[in-house]
Amino acid sequence: MYQKEINQIVEALLFASPEPLTQTQINSIFEFDMVEQELINLEKIIEDLNHLYNNNDNAFTIVKVAGGYQIVSRSEYEVFIRRLLKKSGRLALTNASLETLAIVAYRQPVNRFEIESIRGVDSSRVLKTLLSKNLIKIKGRDLGPGRPLLYNTTEKYLEYFGLSNLSEMPKLSELADLEKSESPQDIQTDAFE
Repeated sequence: MYQKEINQIVEALLFASPEPLTQTQINSIFEFDMVEQELINLEKIIEDLNHLYNNNDNAFTIVKVAGGYQIVSRSEYEVFIRRLLKKSGRLALTNASLETLAIVAYRQPVNRFEIESIRGVDSSRVLKTLLSKNLIKIKGRDLGPGRPLLYNTTEKYLEYFGLSNLSEMPKLSELADLEKSESPQDIQTDAFE
């Protein structure tokens, strides 16, 4: 097999895959007795394909997200795609859901009681919604009284926000600086620390 053919196969897999394509998946698809293993370096193939797409001025690119790679349309075409799909966004989240999701993302693993002490309101329904949308998952049980469930974010969370991993999330100090520059009001980021 030649490198061009391998690149085309990977491109087809990226196009067909509903979730980010990983090196592990690529390794399981190709039989290495037929192909030299160094030819199947997914990161290098992605670089080659993106270089080709940029040179051809294509309307799409490949991005690293949730530990794998996905083909996505370029952001300048988003408004037209939304018109086609007649949607305002991919996944509608309420303010309560976004607040709860932010708490889980920055404090994970975190239990419901910690979330409620930060938000100041009952969060059980919001947690159920986030679980049903697969944005959070149950990590296990806390060692505290009653052994409450612990929540973590999922791979779908990373995909939804276009993150490769959690370290790409903005730091709380950066968010506080941004908020202070936009308004003179002091925000409460102590709850996340």
